[in-house]
Amino acid sequence: MAAAAAAAAAGGEEEWKLPPHPKIPKGKKVTIIILDGWGENIPDRFNAIAVAETPAMDHLKTTAPERWRLLKAHGPAVGLPSEEDMGNSEVGHNALGAGRIFKQGAALVDTALSSGSIYAGEGFKYVKEALPDGTLHLIGLLSDGGVHSRYDQLKALLKGCIEQGFKRIRVHVLTDGRDVPDGSSYQFVEMLEKDLEELRKQYGVDVQIASGGGRMAVTMDRYENDWDVVKRGWDAQVLGEAPHQFNDCLEALKKLKEEDPNVNDQYYPPFVIVDDKGKPVGPIQDGDAVVTFNFRADRMLMVAQAFDNEKNFDKFDRVHFPKVKYAGMLQYDADLNLPQHYLVSPPQIDRTSGEYLVHNGIKTFVCSETVKFGHVTFIWNGNRSGQFSETLEKYVEIPSDQGISFNEKPKMKSKEIAETACEALLSGEWDQVRVNLPNGDMVGHTGDLDATVIGCSVADKCVQQMLDATEKVGGIFLITSDHGNAEDMVKRDPKTGQPLKDKNGNYQILTSHTCSPVPIAIGGPGLPKGVRFRKDLPNAGLANVAATFINFHGFESPKDYEPTLIEVVD
Repeated sequence: MAAAAAAAAAGGEEEWKLPPHPKIPKGKKVTIIILDGWGENIPDRFNAIAVAETPAMDHLKTTAPERWRLLKAHGPAVGLPSEEDMGNSEVGHNALGAGRIFKQGAALVDTALSSGSIYAGEGFKYVKEALPDGTLHLIGLLSDGGVHSRYDQLKALLKGCIEQGFKRIRVHVLTDGRDVPDGSSYQFVEMLEKDLEELRKQYGVDVQIASGGGRMAVTMDRYENDWDVVKRGWDAQVLGEAPHQFNDCLEALKKLKEEDPNVNDQYYPPFVIVDDKGKPVGPIQDGDAVVTFNFRADRMLMVAQAFDNEKNFDKFDRVHFPKVKYAGMLQYDADLNLPQHYLVSPPQIDRTSGEYLVHNGIKTFVCSETVKFGHVTFIWNGNRSGQFSETLEKYVEIPSDQGISFNEKPKMKSKEIAETACEALLSGEWDQVRVNLPNGDMVGHTGDLDATVIGCSVADKCVQQMLDATEKVGGIFLITSDHGNAEDMVKRDPKTGQPLKDKNGNYQILTSHTCSPVPIAIGGPGLPKGVRFRKDLPNAGLANVAATFINFHGFESPKDYEPTLIEVVD
């Protein structure tokens, strides 16, 4: 049964009905465009958006200031612990779709670790079934970026697991270079090795690094874009097999960099740590326990499938399937029940905007390419798979290019996304057309400034194409973003804001998301003339967007949603 139908059966259809908006009529077509990774920052040479030719967005910003403003897309505004926590696509799309702020992955894990409740839950009890003889394996991103994982959480988890009785632990590290600066993997490995040594001395346990690799080459693929990425991780972590073997992790990183100076933290090939006799120090074996310690879902779902599905798995040849007690840090997909066991319960996001629109008869068309398709569907809908209605919704995925870095083809599939969206708008069949243009984020993550400029220019052209189609159908548009990225591509001095250089005099490229605010622009011939942004919400964030586009469909928003951004002035 579809989620909307189930909810209706449980609570009654009338509970979903939204009252009509007193000043905005129903029946207008609404176009929602998410410019992924498109923030607002100082317009210098490292701001790919400012450097790019973006006449569509520039026109909206300069000609209708009452219909252009900035929103918070990081920290508490999207459910993260502090103002220092950069936004990301998952929490951003959760907030955009849910219309409310939910405590998110990092904050949930922080609470569970600090209170100790993580060790009292059913998930950890399941993991402890590997005691007394099983090895505990921790797999995840070695980083303090706060997007997928955080180093302080890994450190606390290691200590807690030892105190809970694990005497043999292996860490399978994935280097970052995306949410933190490239090259910082050395620092994180040195920190980890130091902390492991202290744990060995303090508790007399056997704990060490067993394997590694870069996040984009090993384990952390998403949306089933490239199962070979997960296979490479499986081979190293489970089978103890990889093209490269080293006696310690820091040696691995340095020697691999010497062999290929172009390799970066994101793309380190898989490697295995071996002892003096050349034997892997920690392959995953029968009777062991495995925890994937990333809290963000999208890049853990595939490896969760590999560990959770003993028989119904055909994505690659696992060669050997060890009998282990596997759990995720959180449940990564509730609908798919993946993983079946998890240490911290995820936020329970209910009554999303998509559910309300379905119950009020709004027909919605959603489109993006593979790398962001799940964000405007699954994550937008509160981390739930499938459609709320097979008749009132249509989701279209355009396959992303495989096997290349996105800076090689910075246009990505934005043209195809825009053309598909325009066809949907002009068909007259759909009340809302929602898309995600991924260029600013995905190309921005490569650190290639010139390619990101191209990507942003292409995205802007696609925006104009969809605005033209919205004009033809007399509709309303809403353009915003989920977090910053492309607007700042250099590491800066935190005190002065000036770009930083490395010891060789080269600028330190920034590949991560940012804490920048993001723009939101509204307009179109269907928008009543008196509509403008309110001036009494200076700290508004992404969660305020849902109430706003619900208004555009001619309805008042649910009472517990974050307030709408607009007012209608007579």
